[in-house]
Amino acid sequence: MCGIICYLGERPALPILVDGLRRLEYRGYDSSGIAVFHNGGIECDRAVGKIRALEESLKGKTLPSSGGMAHTRWATHGAPSEFNAHPHFGGSRVYVIHNGIIENYQEIKARLLDKGHLFVSETDTEVLAHLIEDCYSTDLTEAVTKALHQVRGAFGIAVMSSEDPEQIVVARRGSPLVLGLRNGEIFAASDVAALVSHTRNVVYLQDNDIAVLRRGQHDIFNLDDADILREPETVEWDVSAAEKHGYPHYMLKEIYEQPASVENAMRGRLVDDEGVSKLGGLNPVLDKVLNMDRLIIVSCGTSFYAGLIGRNIIETCTDVGVDVDLASEFRYRKLNLKPGTVVLAISQSGETADTLAAVREARRKGVTVLGLVNVVGSSIARETNAGIYNHAGPEIGVASTKAFTSQVAVLYLFCLLLARRHRMSLTEGQEFIREFRSIPQKIEEILRHADQIERIAKRYNGYSNFLFAGRQLNHPIAREGALKLKEISYLHAEAYAAGEMKHGPIALIDEQFPSICIAPRDSTREKMISNIQEIRARRGPVIAIGTEGDSALGEVCDDLIEIPQVHELFTPLLTVVPLQLLAYYIARENGCEIDQPRNLAKSVTVE
Repeated sequence: MCGIICYLGERPALPILVDGLRRLEYRGYDSSGIAVFHNGGIECDRAVGKIRALEESLKGKTLPSSGGMAHTRWATHGAPSEFNAHPHFGGSRVYVIHNGIIENYQEIKARLLDKGHLFVSETDTEVLAHLIEDCYSTDLTEAVTKALHQVRGAFGIAVMSSEDPEQIVVARRGSPLVLGLRNGEIFAASDVAALVSHTRNVVYLQDNDIAVLRRGQHDIFNLDDADILREPETVEWDVSAAEKHGYPHYMLKEIYEQPASVENAMRGRLVDDEGVSKLGGLNPVLDKVLNMDRLIIVSCGTSFYAGLIGRNIIETCTDVGVDVDLASEFRYRKLNLKPGTVVLAISQSGETADTLAAVREARRKGVTVLGLVNVVGSSIARETNAGIYNHAGPEIGVASTKAFTSQVAVLYLFCLLLARRHRMSLTEGQEFIREFRSIPQKIEEILRHADQIERIAKRYNGYSNFLFAGRQLNHPIAREGALKLKEISYLHAEAYAAGEMKHGPIALIDEQFPSICIAPRDSTREKMISNIQEIRARRGPVIAIGTEGDSALGEVCDDLIEIPQVHELFTPLLTVVPLQLLAYYIARENGCEIDQPRNLAKSVTVE
C-alpha cells in the first residue's frame, strides 16, 4: 500500500528518491516524505497530498546528499497530516519509514511514555522509531534487531541514523521489500517499479530478513542473527512497460493491452494436437492437482470475481467441486480441509495480506496450496507449494483490468488441464483451444468500437446510481463491472445475479436508476431479456451488453453494446471489456482521479 524507496551511491540522492516515489504513486497514498544524509546529520521534509507538494517544499534547498530514503503513506493510524507523514523521528538519532501495521504499538507506546519519550503523531510508526531509539546504544543494526523482536504485526521498514551516514537498515515481515543492485550503488523499494529505471538486478527479501545497505554492498541476516544468502534475480520487464506511451491514463493503456496480456497468459501453454494445456509451474504437485476432489479458491476484490468465474468453468467442464472464499474470511472459518483438497490463492501482487494469511492457514492445515500471481518472487509465489504466473506485465492503474482478464485466462488453462483428465474428449479439448485462441482478436474488435461506449458514457455520467445484472458466468462480471465503476468514479453501483431482481433490488428501479444488463447469446439470454423487460416496465434505463446482431435484445434496451460471437463458456473475457471502458469514460467525464482513486491502494498489504 505505502511506498518505500531508498538509495545509497555516488549520485545525488534527491532526484532518484523523488523519481522512485513517482513510480510508486499508483499504489495509492495521501502524504509523502523524504530523509537524506546532509552535513553530518539528516534533513527531513514531509508534505500532505500529492508528491508535487513535497517537491514544492524541497524547492530552493541544496541537498547534495548521495544517500537517503523516501515514503508515500496510505493512512491507517491517524488522518493524513504532516505530523503523521513519514519519515518519523525517534527523538534524537533515528528516522524510520514503514509499511504495514504494528499491532502491539499501544502497549509499546505506554512503556516508552513511562520512560519519558514524547510523541507528536497518531501513528504506530512513530512508536517503532522511538522503540529503535530506545534500543540504540552504538550499533543501529543491533537496535533494529532488538526492536523488531518486540513487535507484532507486519512491516517493511527502512531506518537511518544521523550517527552513521554510510548505511541504511531495512527489514520486512509480511510487507514486500526488494533490493536493487547496480555498480557501486544500492537501492531498496517496496516494489520493483521504483527500481527498473536504474537496474533490473534485484534481490527479494523474505519475511524476517534484515539487510544492512552500504554503498555498493549489502549484508542480509535474519532476526536470529544468522547470515543469509539471497541470490539476485533479473526483472523480466523494463521501465518502458510502466510508461503511458501516449495514453492519458494508465488504466486506458492497460485496457488496450488486454489482447496482448491474454495472449501472453496462454503463450506456450496450449498443446493443440493433444487438446490440453501444460502448466509447468504445477509440476511439483501435478499428481495431487489432477486427482483432487475439491478445489477452494481464495482471493480478494477483483481477484475474487476471477475466482467465481473459475468456479463456473471448472464445475462445467470437470467433476471437481469448487468453493470460492473471500480470503479475508477464510482463516476465521472452522475449516474442514480433508485429504484431496487443493487451495488456489489468486493475487495480482502476490502480497495481498488477507490472501497471504489464507495461504498460511491452508498450509498449516496440511493441504496442497497453489498460487496464481503476476509478480515474480512475491510472497505468495514463494509460500505456496506450486503455482502459475499470469505474465500480464506491470499494472499501474489501481483499478485492475488486464491483470483480471489474464487471471481469468489462466483459470481457463487450469480448467482445460483438469477437464482433459476428467470427461473432456480430445476433439472437445481441441475445440476449446480454437475458441480460446480467438479471444485476443475478439477483444481487439471490441476496442475498435470504444468510441461508441464513450458516447454512451457521456449520456449516463450524470446518474448517481447504477444496477449491474448478469447470470451464470456473467454474474461475476456484473460484480466486477460495478466494482470498476465504484472504484474510479465514486458512484454508487450494485450488482446482482439477475434472478435475484424480484427478491428486492427491483424496488430501487426508477427513471433515475440505470441498469447495465449482461445478456450475450447463451443459455440464459431469454431469462435476461425477461429481466430487462421487468426493468423497462418500471421506467428504468437499460444498457445491455449483447452479442452482435442480436436485434431482439436491441429492441428491449435503451443502448446496446455488442461483443463478437463466442462460445458461451468464454463470454466473460469479452463482456468485461465494455464495462471497463464504460467505467473509465464515466469517471473521465466526471473529472475523477482515474489511476489513483481516493482511499484505494494497488497492493493491500495490511489486513
